[in-house]
Amino acid sequence: MSEYYKPEHLARFGEIKAGSPDLAKKFFEWYGATFEDGALTKREKCLIALAVAHSEQCPYCIDAYTTGCLENGSDLEEMTEAVHVAAAIKGGAALVHGLQMLEKTQKRGM
Repeated sequence: MSEYYKPEHLARFGEIKAGSPDLAKKFFEWYGATFEDGALTKREKCLIALAVAHSEQCPYCIDAYTTGCLENGSDLEEMTEAVHVAAAIKGGAALVHGLQMLEKTQKRGM
């Protein structure tokens, strides 16, 4: 696994601009702006990001947003609950697709 996911890559994320500085600049400006306080606080946004990171199974994001949550005042219980919400949504999404299977089997008279 270390061939694909290297913890040191997270700190080097900004280097991705080497291939397209203009697009990277736009991305990082937008990305940063999304985490500023607005209708949701930075703390709330970090909890959402942590949940999405687990749903997407991105180790870099899990690392970054675990740190972000802690730095913005979340505790382990809140973070764990956010992860469970993501897991429940992902599980429900998988199960609801079972209706496609159910309809197909019903059409075949099973």
